[in-house]
Amino acid sequence: MRRVPMERPTDHYDARLFKIDEQLCALLEERREVSNQNPGFPPFKSIESWADRYRLYPDLLKSLFSLLLNEEVYLPLVEPAGFRKHLPVLRCAESGGKVYTLSGIRQYENASVVNLSIHGDYRERENEAMRAHTYIELELGEGYRCYVDQGTSSGGNSAYCFVVAPALPDDLAGVSFVFSEYERPLKRKPTGMEIVFRME
Repeated sequence: MRRVPMERPTDHYDARLFKIDEQLCALLEERREVSNQNPGFPPFKSIESWADRYRLYPDLLKSLFSLLLNEEVYLPLVEPAGFRKHLPVLRCAESGGKVYTLSGIRQYENASVVNLSIHGDYRERENEAMRAHTYIELELGEGYRCYVDQGTSSGGNSAYCFVVAPALPDDLAGVSFVFSEYERPLKRKPTGMEIVFRME
């Protein structure tokens, strides 16, 4: 989704904090490198101990570590620019009572936009699993970054637009589109549902 530019919340800054803040940034970089960008989340018991030792609020530390856990959310977004052409695809697959349709791809100079539609009957009350909100992610392999730009859902039908950077080749032969479902954002708690469209 498009990110709203942040405005500096205040013009005030205590310049005596500059060195400390710079050290915080250096520690964040070191933390990322040591964890190989997979830090996990500290046990609550450790957070409470640190909060007590350093006179901090436990909820503040929990919020901080949540931000660090989800660092990829803050990667710069690629805005598709310079529309070139539309690639019709129209591939369908069925899983769990839903039909997944890869309808087409819009090609831009710097990115591609992949369109996925999902159709299912959510009126069946006994199938509560179909009513639960889940998250769909697209994987295209090494070298491609994918994120959801737009999504909508109503009456059992969902539609997603994924931005892919860099742009996909116009000849899609050999490209595999892997759509996976998760219970939580940022690819956490996979449901096991996976739809693969292999282009020939």
